[in-house]
Amino acid sequence: MGVEHHAENKDAEKPLVIGLQPIALLDQVAKVDWSLLDSIPGERGGSQRVTPKELERILAEVNLHILPQFGETAAVRTLAGGSVANMIRGLAGGFNINVAIIGTQGDDEAGRMFSSSMKMSGVCLDRMRVKRGPTGQCVCLVDVEGNRTMRPCLSDAVRLQASELNQDDFHGAKWVVLNGYGFYGEDLVETAVGLAKKEGLQVAMDLSSFEVIRNFRPQLMKLLASKQIDLCFANEDEARELICGSADFNPQDGLAFLAKYCSWAVVMLGSKGCIASHKDEIVRVSAIEVGEAVDTTGAGDLFASGFLYGMLNQLSLEDCCKVGCCAGAAVVRALGGEITKENIRWMHKRLELQNLPSKGIHNVSPI
Repeated sequence: MGVEHHAENKDAEKPLVIGLQPIALLDQVAKVDWSLLDSIPGERGGSQRVTPKELERILAEVNLHILPQFGETAAVRTLAGGSVANMIRGLAGGFNINVAIIGTQGDDEAGRMFSSSMKMSGVCLDRMRVKRGPTGQCVCLVDVEGNRTMRPCLSDAVRLQASELNQDDFHGAKWVVLNGYGFYGEDLVETAVGLAKKEGLQVAMDLSSFEVIRNFRPQLMKLLASKQIDLCFANEDEARELICGSADFNPQDGLAFLAKYCSWAVVMLGSKGCIASHKDEIVRVSAIEVGEAVDTTGAGDLFASGFLYGMLNQLSLEDCCKVGCCAGAAVVRALGGEITKENIRWMHKRLELQNLPSKGIHNVSPI
């Protein structure tokens, strides 16, 4: 099977942050009523892979269950998706940071739509591979409260393999961002982390979903124990699953667990803000009020964008959290995991009100 690379300007400025997303995803996002969520396989609020036939059935049902009160925004929105894609697109489009993505897309219309969506935000694609086969798709079903349920449909033929990675993929950057979904590719995460460390990069990881932790606990714990993950993000459900917490779970227990393995640890608490730790410091930052959340699909991804932007600017732990909360709040104001131009302006205004850098890097010396 042939593998092609995107042609890009080799003289372009090197990316500061590189994202690893082994499978390109085209998201199809819609705001729907609960009855549809009750009729599809898997737990509400999680991410469970479906077959092409199941994906087709869900999409056929969506138009019957779209919430009418959202007018034009209720239509299915199609855009590049995936947690890592959302995060680095947030860095590029929201904060004007040079970024690139490593991954694989199919040689189909969905693949071309993925590339177009990422390019529009300024993401470098010269590390993307193109293979014969269908690009991954994901139906993102958003309920009345803005919570999302993901049902991805993926082709194993169009997936980045560990053997296809090389050190040039990571050369020149300061950070690589990846997530737990990478564990579905055998040895991919471990290989990527090893190559990144050889190039002197720091590694940020999002735990992705409680299902990922259940399915890949041994691999995840081995990677954490290696102390090669510098920064780790988890939401409350993931932190609970990580420590096998009960109904009276305390998020600080999850934070303390991650802090044993990672220099920086963050537990995102949705409307309650976040808690974070670095060395002996622990901070709690409140969420930013946005009124009614339209879609929380990209909230955690864009929080990570903002937090990492703060890290690149060498802000304090508390200020990194504040920037993360601003970015996360901005993205929930619209359908899909992408910050619109209007919401970028909204975010920058709130950052400026807090005397926080709103765009660009002021100091990029090593952290």
